[in-house]
Amino acid sequence: MLQEAEAVPTRLTWDNETGIGRGKLTDPAAAFAGTLGTQIKLLKARDPESKGMVERMNRFFRSRFMSGRAFTSPDDFNQQLAGWLPIANNRLSRSRRRRLGDLVRIDRAAMRGLPPMVPEVMFRNSVRLPRDYYVRALSNDYSVDPTMIGRVVDVAASLERVTVHHDRVRIAEHRRKWARQLTVTDPAHVLRAAELRAQFQAQRARRPTITAVVEMASLARYDELFSVDIDAAPTVLAVAS
Repeated sequence: MLQEAEAVPTRLTWDNETGIGRGKLTDPAAAFAGTLGTQIKLLKARDPESKGMVERMNRFFRSRFMSGRAFTSPDDFNQQLAGWLPIANNRLSRSRRRRLGDLVRIDRAAMRGLPPMVPEVMFRNSVRLPRDYYVRALSNDYSVDPTMIGRVVDVAASLERVTVHHDRVRIAEHRRKWARQLTVTDPAHVLRAAELRAQFQAQRARRPTITAVVEMASLARYDELFSVDIDAAPTVLAVAS
């Protein structure tokens, strides 16, 4: 939204939700705000009045834009929204006695421009690839080339793509899913895992069987150590009365 508007407001408002911090901004969120030169205000819990304008706008979108529409993907949603906004912004606001498009241009003129440096908006993490050859990014699991099992890989997620690199070489790429708790699998990774499994089983079948031979110690050696004469030893124990 900021890139499309080509302007940065003096303050951004965030509801009392996890993600960028609750009570205190996370380090990535603070760096994002610092790069833009803006302030992120975390709202208090159970304080709907502090974001009443946002809630009214969301209610307007649900009733005027989303009602009666069907969306096949986030891209489809954004495309339909982009086609609907010019029509909605051309309507006259009775309370402000101006068209919404004119009000948007006034707001943009009061904002500062975008910084020369683009802020970091990527999710990044480095993990050791487990045996199931999946990595987790933003609550979803994405498959990786199984030949990298046991090695440290770098996971990065943007708004559109999830990529995995090892030693700066890309080993997996997926389209990011916006739903939660999904498993995204590349069919090529499944085929590669089957090949590796077949190779391991073939090597195990060709491996020679080794029979362990355990040497039994002779009890006569203990007789020699303790000077015991088996032939002279009594066969019946006498019990003193």
